[in-house]
Amino acid sequence: MLFGTLEAGGTKMVLSVGNEENELLEQMTIPTESPEKTIPAMTAWFRDRQVAALGIGTFGPVDLNPASPTYGWITKTPKPGWQDTPLLPPLQDALGVPAKIDTDVNAAALAEWQLGAAKGINSCLYVTVGTGIGAGAVAEGKLVHGLLHPELGHMLLRQEPDDPAPAGFCPYHEGCLEGLASGPAMEKRWGTKAQNLSPDHEAWDLEAAYLAQMCMNAVCVFSPEKIILGGGVMQQKHLFPLIRQKTKALLNGYIHVGEITEHIDDYIVEPGLGTKSGATGALLLAREAYSSFS
Repeated sequence: MLFGTLEAGGTKMVLSVGNEENELLEQMTIPTESPEKTIPAMTAWFRDRQVAALGIGTFGPVDLNPASPTYGWITKTPKPGWQDTPLLPPLQDALGVPAKIDTDVNAAALAEWQLGAAKGINSCLYVTVGTGIGAGAVAEGKLVHGLLHPELGHMLLRQEPDDPAPAGFCPYHEGCLEGLASGPAMEKRWGTKAQNLSPDHEAWDLEAAYLAQMCMNAVCVFSPEKIILGGGVMQQKHLFPLIRQKTKALLNGYIHVGEITEHIDDYIVEPGLGTKSGATGALLLAREAYSSFS
């Protein structure tokens, strides 16, 4: 039996099929163009593979309330052309299979909790740092939703004094995490993509300072048993020691637990599933949808 998975991103759509053993068997990537062009292309790909259910992890904000008339719609996203656009309904209607949707970061958090770096514990926070910044949380073995869903990327931060662009670049909020520390924010601030910056460039110390503020806030607000940092920017492995050091300094001994004071290298970590966290999480959502239907 095959399950369809969709990682819906602002830049690209990653389509996969997986099986009941949580193995991803086939994958295709298409650019995120207009909904009128992108959704039919995805529908055709999944239809050809005769999937039994579909799981979607998407960029947001997204309506996740099953009782809402706009359940499964992208809402007030900055992605041009996708504001107030149905994503789940046209795919589910065209394919005629059970489907479940969540944020891309909640899907990744689910996968890391069940199969990856947070396996065997009750809570974790997964943060992606890339085109945008978002976070998914598991608390007491359940994904955190609420009024909408966590939007950690838009928490306001204390701007660093040596930041040449302290207002950041978010169209909604001055001085928020995404506007200060996302991949596009780094590119706008330094005039080149993050991956082109040398490891000793001043950009990384600034980036680590902002991500450490986020980690401190997360520790104090969510108290997760593990923080997992993924996404394109976090492919720069030299960031991790800087973030850990700065997080520990910001906490200043107030949260006095061994996981942070003695073992922070095992507390702020890379995804255990590598770059497959999102797709694997969407596969788990598809399997949940199929089980609920059957």
